[in-house]
Amino acid sequence: MNDIRARLTTCFATVFPALEPAKIPSATQKTVAAWDSVAAITLLNVIEEEFNTQVDFEALADLDSFDAIAAYLNDRVAAENQGA
Repeated sequence: MNDIRARLTTCFATVFPALEPAKIPSATQKTVAAWDSVAAITLLNVIEEEFNTQVDFEALADLDSFDAIAAYLNDRVAAENQGA
């Protein structure tokens, strides 16, 4: 598990404490009953703090699964590293 996925797993565990750790990597809005609009914003805030980045609000609708968020963060980190 790469660093981004490990850190993202921690974010998910913080926002969704009832979610079994083994199920976090396959989590989606459809499979996690607690993932409502409030949880989505909370998760976004936790991710922004953990990764010290600003998530584009327009991308929020597409960030509906662990994998989608991990891919977004991977792209974000790559872009930030290229700009550095």
